[in-house]
Amino acid sequence: MASLTSGSLFVFGLGYSAQILGRDLLAKGWQVAGTSRSLEGCASLALQGFTPFVFSRSVGLVPAARAALTTSTHVLISVPPDFIGDPVLNLTDKTLPHLETAKWFGYLSTTGVYGDWQGAEVTEQSARHPTSDRARRRVQAEDQWLNLFHRHRLPIHVFRLAGIYGPRYSVLDDIRAGTAQRIDKPGHCFSRIHVNDIAQVIYASMTHPDPGAIYNLCDDEPAEPAAVVAEACTLLGAPLPPLVPFAEAQLSEMGRSFWRDHKRVSNAKIKQDLHIKLLCPTYREGLRSILAEEA
Repeated sequence: MASLTSGSLFVFGLGYSAQILGRDLLAKGWQVAGTSRSLEGCASLALQGFTPFVFSRSVGLVPAARAALTTSTHVLISVPPDFIGDPVLNLTDKTLPHLETAKWFGYLSTTGVYGDWQGAEVTEQSARHPTSDRARRRVQAEDQWLNLFHRHRLPIHVFRLAGIYGPRYSVLDDIRAGTAQRIDKPGHCFSRIHVNDIAQVIYASMTHPDPGAIYNLCDDEPAEPAAVVAEACTLLGAPLPPLVPFAEAQLSEMGRSFWRDHKRVSNAKIKQDLHIKLLCPTYREGLRSILAEEA
């Protein structure tokens, strides 16, 4: 795949997933700036070589951040909508369509927008039937970003991410902490995506833009969470947690809302259009990759 020899990326919400991409780009000689909600977050970003700015509804886009944004070649939005709406759109919707240097925009959404399909497969063309307020806000934000494409030709790309995992954020950490549950709900599967694959898909899109495109980001094998826990226990040499019926599982309200939906997400489009070969095609390779990185 062709590479972009240089550029400048501005990230609204330079968090866990975006930092993986950002570090890859820094190694390629890019300039990477991004936002955090706190001064402490900005300090952490600065230590990694990023140019950080505080951004929130109360702070807005400070002049230095606006200057960095207006000279960026690529813009990634990784800030979720809140109860009021999408804070990036609310604060910058009149600025973004007029950025002269920006060649590519990416918006990180979620496969939660599809809702419950009772185990059926969904593609990027499938109807969205969100079952939670959080997912409904995502649908609204997607439509608003795509509306900027239709009205102003903003070169936006929408990425619907499945369950994200990677170093420091995986079932391996739950097992070590003694908090992992092996929940028994036979046949109920979830799709996942390793952070390194998120980074490679976004970079592939940056290399081969297709404004208005929507992509599902997930691996090849939707799997029952209990099977993932069992695999992680085997890798760590840890005892299996007891099998807990779903009705008796200790879950937060947000955690229980994830179990409300059951679908199998297709990743055919990223393979066909962006020629992606997944680094972690299933959770098995993904968990082993995490352990190798920790070693």
